[in-house]
Amino acid sequence: MESRMDGRVALVTGGSTGLGKGMALAFTGAGAKVAIWARRAEVLETAVAEIRATVPGADVRAYACDVTDAGGVEETFAAVESDLGPVDVLVNNAGKSETGAFESISDETWQADFDLKLFAAVRLARLAFPGMKARKWGRIINVLNYAAKAPPGGSAPTSVSRAAGMALTKVLSAEGAPHNVLVNCLLTGIIDSDQWARQHAAAAPNSDYRDFLETVAESQSIPQGRVGETAEFAQVACFLASDSGSYVTGTAINVDGGLSPVV
Repeated sequence: MESRMDGRVALVTGGSTGLGKGMALAFTGAGAKVAIWARRAEVLETAVAEIRATVPGADVRAYACDVTDAGGVEETFAAVESDLGPVDVLVNNAGKSETGAFESISDETWQADFDLKLFAAVRLARLAFPGMKARKWGRIINVLNYAAKAPPGGSAPTSVSRAAGMALTKVLSAEGAPHNVLVNCLLTGIIDSDQWARQHAAAAPNSDYRDFLETVAESQSIPQGRVGETAEFAQVACFLASDSGSYVTGTAINVDGGLSPVV
């Protein structure tokens, strides 16, 4: 079954690189109009050009916005709906993996992590949810990490804010289900993206990148024996964002090659 999104408007935060850009590419390929958000305007424009080059005629637009700025989020969300129409699909993808030994994490670091990963998702969902309910159709996808289910030592604060994102997903799914607003989260494992390219450049710039990824997969004991591809993750998101996933809500789906010890 092909997952189509014709006529839908999707908003993807953290959409200029990595998984966000991959999802935007998949969504435009499925027929959606897509707004990608990130802080850096120049990186956003590069992403838009790449998506349009890959998907001729793609209706994808860039919006520079810091998702931790509540006022900016509200203004930019209004701009998206003015430009493209009501948001049907919201993907909360902005975030980074901030980790450290528990006693070393300051209040400021905790607050910044929750502002970026939890409160940004709360504010955007609060903006999108009423319209989705009124139209009797909506999809919200929260991109988290498998550590939300199985947090190892040294994984705070990111595992804690991600776990809170799972709880938010479940609350919204229960409230949205009677209105055909489906809310799920995708838990990433190790997937080839810009962050791994940066690590390769820093740690082993003279080695072959694919060899580097094979080493990563081996060191992390990924059951499938390889690092995931961005397109593989994006296709799962596309399924959930379309009518293909019409009976899936309130779930936390691992997209990690079997890495998580928790189902």
